Amino acid sequence: MKCYQHFDEREEMIIKYLPYVKYIASRLVAGKPPGLEYEDLISFGIIGLIDAIERFDPTKGLKFETYATLRIRGAIIDELRKISWIPKSAFSKLNYLNQLKNELETKLNREPTEEELSNYSGMSTEEIRNIESYINYISIISLDEVLFKSDEEDVKFKSIIKDSTSPQPDVIIEDNEKQNMLKKAIDMLSEKDKIILNLYYFEKLTLKEIGKILNISESRVSQLHSRAIVRLRENLKKLNYL
Repeated sequence: MKCYQHFDEREEMIIKYLPYVKYIASRLVAGKPPGLEYEDLISFGIIGLIDAIERFDPTKGLKFETYATLRIRGAIIDELRKISWIPKSAFSKLNYLNQLKNELETKLNREPTEEELSNYSGMSTEEIRNIESYINYISIISLDEVLFKSDEEDVKFKSIIKDSTSPQPDVIIEDNEKQNMLKKAIDMLSEKDKIILNLYYFEKLTLKEIGKILNISESRVSQLHSRAIVRLRENLKKLNYL
């Protein structure tokens, strides 16, 4: 195992890969709880980077950049999870609110305002905001974790979407099943949801960049992103996959 124990060498590695930390933090910043700043996420990420530098083993056949990315992202999300504990009922509440939104959207033929949703649901705007306060937290969780509850650190959304080869037949079958089900579930989404997922996961744009393209706020993009994930889960349930 190669360890960067010399202080100067480790310092050089941190400086070299700091842009990785900043990029990953920028993609997770929408999920930060109140009281935390972008700089806090960078601090969490640097801890992950240092861990990657200390633990990287080049004999495993993994590029350092790939390994560091996993450790940085994992360190930030671990800290956010500690701070932003979310009740078990959060998904059911979001699903229920999402169902009401869909019904009202169909009736109005457009996305309802908060006031319209409040009148339709019988909930106060404060109740709705409390439920939606979970959305940003959910948006920091990778799509594969939300959909498949994977325990493997290096499973990625794109690896599920596109074909991958493996010497293990059971893994190939499982991946193909995930791929087919996910494609079907995505096809059931609205165009707006598809666009959000495509820009975020395939074009690798930040929420801020997506907001500029769609001419909406960064927080609104975060809500749409999380709503798309929730709807994807609902579609997978309809397909009897979850």
